[in-house]
Amino acid sequence: MSTWNRYLVAHSLPEAIQALASAPGPARPVAGGTDLLLEIQQGRHAPVDTLVDVSAIPELTCLEVRGGELFIGAAVPVSEISASPLVRTHALAVAEACELIGGPQVRNTATLGGNVAHALPAADGMIALLAFDAQAEIAAAEGLRRAPLLSLFRGPGQSTLLPNREILAGFYLPLAAPGQASAFRRVMRPQGVALPILNLAVWLARAPGGKIADIRIAVGPAGPTPQRAWPVEDCLRGAPYAEAALRAARQVWVETVRFRTSPQRATAAYRRHLNGYLLEDTLSAAWQRAGATLEVE
Repeated sequence: MSTWNRYLVAHSLPEAIQALASAPGPARPVAGGTDLLLEIQQGRHAPVDTLVDVSAIPELTCLEVRGGELFIGAAVPVSEISASPLVRTHALAVAEACELIGGPQVRNTATLGGNVAHALPAADGMIALLAFDAQAEIAAAEGLRRAPLLSLFRGPGQSTLLPNREILAGFYLPLAAPGQASAFRRVMRPQGVALPILNLAVWLARAPGGKIADIRIAVGPAGPTPQRAWPVEDCLRGAPYAEAALRAARQVWVETVRFRTSPQRATAAYRRHLNGYLLEDTLSAAWQRAGATLEVE
């Protein structure tokens, strides 16, 4: 017995939007379906009348430089993203995050759009996108619009995308410039349980003289929605990349980033213990890629 009534394959955005709008009941777009279909089958998702398959829509499967930005279509499989020379050149943290999503079979099917639309506060691909201050492109009957990535999240598993009306079309990221680099790191539960205890992405720009000209840090799970570590960024921005700056950043991190205990992941105390090490490791990787070395005092 099927857990939905209709499954439609759309070949264009207008066709998909019309299929969602005309559905007689709740409708959802689906591409890889590695999260959505499982939740529907297990009864952990509200009933769905119509599924609209968007994986054959050309606009959603593009991965290209567009108008001076990197565009990643929402329906591009994450295995393709992780292997893409374009992504590895301009957004290495995104490629690294995509390499860690599920196993090989899942990565060949799962999409970055689904990773974000699922609205979990620790989705690897989404955390990496957040460090690039990525913009989401959203399609509706009125046309295409852009929105900040964080505006898509209402709470755990709750997206602000309008059901039966809107489709996540893709993501725009800035192209890398000299002296800019990124990194993604994650700590997982043992025994192959694919739940991150903590994941973190860093994008930074290096200034002459060994200073951090600009920096963005995204972390999860540290609340009901994805988090930018704004106070830690402010602490490091403009500072020399040296031990003193790292110590100050760790202190600000402890004082401002809040973790909660999760039976499926880890205790808040354990996450606090890990976060300083993870920050140093990720920051070090991004800094070295930007072409500098740590000044030890």
